[in-house]
Amino acid sequence: MNYDKQQIIELLNNKSLENFGCYLDEATIQQTYKTVCLTVRDILSKKRKTFHDQYRKEKSKQVYYMSMEFLVGTSLHNNLYNLGLEEAFIEALGDYKVNIKDLYELEPDAGLGNGGLGRLASCYMDSMTTMSIPATGFSIRYEFGIFKQKIVDGWQMEFPDDWLNMGDVWLIPRQDESFEVKFGGRIEEHFDENGKLSVNHVDYSPVIAIPYDMLISGYDTNAVNKLVLWGAKSPNSLDMSAFSRGDYVKALEENTMAEAITKILYPADDHLDGKTLRLKQQYLLVSASLQSIISNHVKKYGTLDNLADKVAIHINDTHPALCVPELMRILLDDYGYEWDTAWDITSKTLAYTNHTVMSEALERWPEHLFKDQLPRIYQLVCEINRRLVAALNKIYPGDVAKIDYMAIIANGEVRMANLCLACVHKINGVSKLHSDILTTSIFKDYYNIDKSKFTNVTNGIAYRRWLCQSNPELTKLLIDKIGDEFTRDATALENLLEFYDDKDTLSELRRVKLHNKERLADYVSKANGINIDPTSIFDVQIKRLHEYKRQLLNVLNILYMYRKLKENPNLDIPPRTFIFAAKASSGYIMAKQIIHLIHAVANKVNNDHDVRDKIKVVFIEDYKVSLAEIIIPAADISEQISIAGKEASGTGNMKLMINGAVTIGTLDGANVEIHEQVGDNNIFLFGLTAPEVEQLWKNGYNPSYYFNNNYELKNVLNMLISGELGSKFEDIYKSLLTNAYGVADAYMTLADFESYVNAQRVVGETYTDRHKFTNMSLVNIAKAGLFSSDRAIKQYSDNIWYTKSVK
Repeated sequence: MNYDKQQIIELLNNKSLENFGCYLDEATIQQTYKTVCLTVRDILSKKRKTFHDQYRKEKSKQVYYMSMEFLVGTSLHNNLYNLGLEEAFIEALGDYKVNIKDLYELEPDAGLGNGGLGRLASCYMDSMTTMSIPATGFSIRYEFGIFKQKIVDGWQMEFPDDWLNMGDVWLIPRQDESFEVKFGGRIEEHFDENGKLSVNHVDYSPVIAIPYDMLISGYDTNAVNKLVLWGAKSPNSLDMSAFSRGDYVKALEENTMAEAITKILYPADDHLDGKTLRLKQQYLLVSASLQSIISNHVKKYGTLDNLADKVAIHINDTHPALCVPELMRILLDDYGYEWDTAWDITSKTLAYTNHTVMSEALERWPEHLFKDQLPRIYQLVCEINRRLVAALNKIYPGDVAKIDYMAIIANGEVRMANLCLACVHKINGVSKLHSDILTTSIFKDYYNIDKSKFTNVTNGIAYRRWLCQSNPELTKLLIDKIGDEFTRDATALENLLEFYDDKDTLSELRRVKLHNKERLADYVSKANGINIDPTSIFDVQIKRLHEYKRQLLNVLNILYMYRKLKENPNLDIPPRTFIFAAKASSGYIMAKQIIHLIHAVANKVNNDHDVRDKIKVVFIEDYKVSLAEIIIPAADISEQISIAGKEASGTGNMKLMINGAVTIGTLDGANVEIHEQVGDNNIFLFGLTAPEVEQLWKNGYNPSYYFNNNYELKNVLNMLISGELGSKFEDIYKSLLTNAYGVADAYMTLADFESYVNAQRVVGETYTDRHKFTNMSLVNIAKAGLFSSDRAIKQYSDNIWYTKSVK
């Protein structure tokens, strides 16, 4: 469906008149932005209708992707690019002296995620659409997303992110397709005249889940899929009797409590109310989504016997694990299936991706809370657990500890990962190393029962967004050199290797990189009031703030470099700018202290005349997708320095790689596969390997050994408590050397310090040879094609979902 300039002008004026009572030449910039978005949405809706009719006619199998997070970012630029309409809209708007870049800047990020998990889900929706696989994403319409981060006196402060104020133009509400979700209450059971158990859920608190559709475009395709975001309200929006007697707050209480479920992503759960709200969020997502899926399937086919043949439901991490008992509930209670048949359908329909080996991230709910909030679901989980334990007793007779570890309910908690492992037909990790750890360690006992259920799908990125849209200059250079095949097939990037060692190509790559660095420097100057040198090394660590990701290790190296420069201000090292961007979970105190430390170090370094021309430190606040699109093309060095064995995969490493950044990292997550792609000479590796980490723990890790035997490390750590950074960071210091906050140095920062410092020295030495370093950058771009989300989705489609593209 092609549109020329005049057609677009007509569409825009009609839409502006319809919504704002004026033509485009009289519209405000905000009205123009909404007019453009609504026009694009209409174009997508027409394509969606055609695609929907086609796959229904073919009775194609559909994918339903369940995720608590979808970090969509902004949509206008992405949709125009995918539709091939950006130039036409630029020309049309130009007649009204509107710069489309001004409209892009008006759009808020749809902050419906916290990090890699949510961004991955969005990348996968993009690729499923590009590949014409019928798919629907399901998540929650968080009114305020994650949060807007502000840094005040070096401390992170959280503020509501009212993204719906301008972002709601992409959402299509469907009030008439709402579903009731039941919380609390009690279960009445009785047997009918045929001896069949009948279940009645009474005295419950109802919440109405309302779907909002966000249409998802793909590149150069006729397909349009959708992301369904659930809102929540009470069926009783106003208690009239309470209102009449003047109790106005009480009159609104029921609706306010219902709407709280979809207010904020990941409410703090260090108290019972927070845990309750999180559990309600997860059940609202699962129950509403499955009711919708089943309702549509029955309308189309008249039976659920073929559900697994026509539907693939994917559980993205443990948050939607309640899919298991909820699908059983629907099959048993609403459609009268017998247990064994219902279990067979459920198992064949569901698949599960694990995204972490961190035990605290494998969700567990207090049993009493689970029982109180979800009484019927609790009954079903108890029965699933009873059958599981009976089966395990036959497989592992007498091994009480192992069976306890594998059980769904044990020690007063309900374990969501085990719920998935006990049921689904496929389980995958998200990198080779991660999948190996799952099958040889935390899920080993399940793996030994049925190895065929386990597989690996290494994560991928929507590279057209992270390269073609975010880095247009590099994209143009690539098209000039190797043609545009890579925009459809990422593996074609490997043709760039033909230009290895080509001086003209390397010079052009450096020119493009410099322009991107100048753009970022301009942003930093405006946002932070700090002038940074675009010719310096841009050393970038951008990811959510967590101790295992080891932003702290990066900071300790900066302090080491600072001390070396103070000792010898004439030290011959290339200037370097260390760039951080990260949000810490609102309840994660240690992560917030590390952000405070980064700012303290930045203040120290950036205001010291002896060193500020050699090193600078910048923390860019409010990290989000649109900010990443500015930072990533400018990066020279990609910091991927988590302790080996903890990062499941990572996707930031892939986005930075395809934009020509060279990785400094451990052999963790997808770094292993990046290393396999680029070879020893095009990556800076350091640190313990995953087996070495495990062995060191077994031998008895003692961080004090490294402190006492490394003079430089001791001096760096003492800076944390000396006060010379403007504050004392005793908690961080103690967390590394004592058991005051759990296991001392739980992520082996001190064990890897010397190796990291040495690797950073090599980075500086290598960067001074610009020809060599740019060759390394070229190889990383050329070898990044493997990490396309198109490749990942093909693996899911072929090996897990058994779906086909609609032609």
